[in-house]
Amino acid sequence: MDNAERKLFVLDTNILLHEPLAIFSFQEHDVVIPMTVLEELDRIKDSKRDVSRDARVAIRALENIFHDATPEQIAAGITFNDKIAHNGTIAIFADYEVKQTVHAFSDKAGDNRILNSVLFLQQKHAPRSVVLVTKDINMRLRAKGAGVLNVDDYRSDQLIDDVALLSKGFHRYSGDFWSNVAECHSENRGSSTLHTLPKALFETPYVNQYLLDDSQEFAARIKTIEGEEVTIKDISYERLMHRQAWGVHPKNIYQGMALDAMLDPNIDLVILTGPAGCGKTILAMAAALEQVIEKGMYDKIIVTRNTPEIAESIGFLPGTEEEKMLPWLAAVTDTMEALHKHDVCTDGSMKYIFDKANIQFKSINFMRGRSIQNAFVLLDECQNLTASQIKTIITRCGEGTKLVCSGNLAQIDSNYLSPVTSGLTYIVERFKHFDGSANIYLNGVVRSRLAEFAEENL
Repeated sequence: MDNAERKLFVLDTNILLHEPLAIFSFQEHDVVIPMTVLEELDRIKDSKRDVSRDARVAIRALENIFHDATPEQIAAGITFNDKIAHNGTIAIFADYEVKQTVHAFSDKAGDNRILNSVLFLQQKHAPRSVVLVTKDINMRLRAKGAGVLNVDDYRSDQLIDDVALLSKGFHRYSGDFWSNVAECHSENRGSSTLHTLPKALFETPYVNQYLLDDSQEFAARIKTIEGEEVTIKDISYERLMHRQAWGVHPKNIYQGMALDAMLDPNIDLVILTGPAGCGKTILAMAAALEQVIEKGMYDKIIVTRNTPEIAESIGFLPGTEEEKMLPWLAAVTDTMEALHKHDVCTDGSMKYIFDKANIQFKSINFMRGRSIQNAFVLLDECQNLTASQIKTIITRCGEGTKLVCSGNLAQIDSNYLSPVTSGLTYIVERFKHFDGSANIYLNGVVRSRLAEFAEENL
């Protein structure tokens, strides 16, 4: 594209912290990195925050591009890579030389220097489009208020534009499913009944997607998709509702589908999403105990989750690694108490189960480099994890290991994540077509009528 078509993108610091190699997503255009961004990266790279590593990666990527360039070339802009047929350039802009055009606040001087840069470049390069790219919503509002014509979010790594479009793991047909079927080939394989149907009957089919209708009789799961044919496994609504694990029975069809997926030995990854109180943790623990103690399918249960400010806080807690993890994993111990509240001695039962099932509480910080074999792994509250952190956990799983990821996208605590950029959203979309995974959105709060009312009205 020629110079008139090429846009000029000014990147905020949070873009490089969110995706350190984001600069390469703009190779067809011109990229400007304000000096303020480099200063902020320099402050962050030596901090103890989670994003310090991302800051160092971004700095190294910029150094690799500019290491042979002169100051004049850096200011004018150099091409990203001569081997790639792109005309785009990247430059560093000395924003401290720009005449003040925005009133700076003492605690937001950095942001205002970046805004000054955008306004200056917007005036200098008119009528070319100068776009400020930032993940800071308030920064986008301030930029528009200050007169920046083009402000945008960084969406290159987003698999969906709206979390409402996230796959729920099942599709519900209105009316009776079989009334729409004209041709069907059925066969029995062992105890399973399989139906082969035309692909045109399904809207967006993918492997291990559950199918329901309004009759409350039909329930099935997609087994394979080959060309224009889809093979489904007939499960039946009643059979899903009679699934049970460790004495826990589903209270609704969504829990029935979740239990069915977690108890299926052919599914290695189960992703559970849904509101608070929908039963994610108790179903996962019941399925884990059933398959470890009763069926002997796995050797141990490993429970892990993200621990905010773990690097600073965990050291001040007494005891071993597992004892330090207990405050963050109280939801699991609460679940264990609920599962054994009717026992003669609840504490004795829990101690016996913890030993019998070899339940281990692990910090996600210490999972890197491990190889987990023959284990049932529960990754709880993973809406606060990035895609790379979840990848670290998934790639640890070896032969005979089942992983259950659970989380609520409405309860993200991280300053750097949103529902569409969360690692939980990422794996739901990435693993949608993998035949060894299943995803279930647990609709409905079953914890209590108080929790249900709060979820709907607060």
